[in-house]
Amino acid sequence: MPDLDLPLLPLPTRAEPDNTAAPRLLIIYTGGTVGMAVNRNGELVPMQFGRLDRKMPELARLPFQLSLLSLPAPIDSSNVTPADWLFLAQIIGRHYADFDGFVVLHGTDTMAYSAAALSYVLEHLGKPVVFTGAQVPVGANRSDAQRNLITALEIAAARHPAPTPCACPRCACFSTTC
Repeated sequence: MPDLDLPLLPLPTRAEPDNTAAPRLLIIYTGGTVGMAVNRNGELVPMQFGRLDRKMPELARLPFQLSLLSLPAPIDSSNVTPADWLFLAQIIGRHYADFDGFVVLHGTDTMAYSAAALSYVLEHLGKPVVFTGAQVPVGANRSDAQRNLITALEIAAARHPAPTPCACPRCACFSTTC
C-alpha cells in the first residue's frame, strides 16, 4: 500500500479559504471511469486532477472548501481488495480532524462492496462518507460524472443537528425528524 502522506490538492470554489463556516470536504479518487478522460486517440486514460476545475467549472460556484487526494495508481474496481478498503479507511482516519465530510470517487463495478466494507470499518463515524462513480467520464458527451460528483459533495456537506436514525417507510436516512 502507498504511504498515507499523499498530497492534497486544493480546488478553487466560492468559499473563501478563511471561511470557517464553509464545509470542508475531501474528495478521494481511488479509480474508475469518474476519474478518466478521453485522450486524442479516443482512449480512456486517468484524468489529471490538477485540471478538474477546468473540466468541471461548476465547482467554482460551490460554497464548500474542497481538497482532492488521488491515489498514486488508480485501482481497477474489479480488482479492489480488503487491503484497499483498509487503506481507504486509514486515509479517512488520517484526515478526519481536518474535514467535515468525505467523497470517495470509485469504480462502479464494486462500489457497493467497498461502501459496505467501509460502513463496518468506519462504524460510529460522526462525519459523512459518500461514494460515487460514473458510467461516462468527465468531459464526454452525456457524462454523468459532473452531476454525480456535485450531488455527492452536496450530500457530504449537508449538516443536520443531532442526527438520529430515521425509520420512515419512505426513506433510509438520518434526520432530526421523520
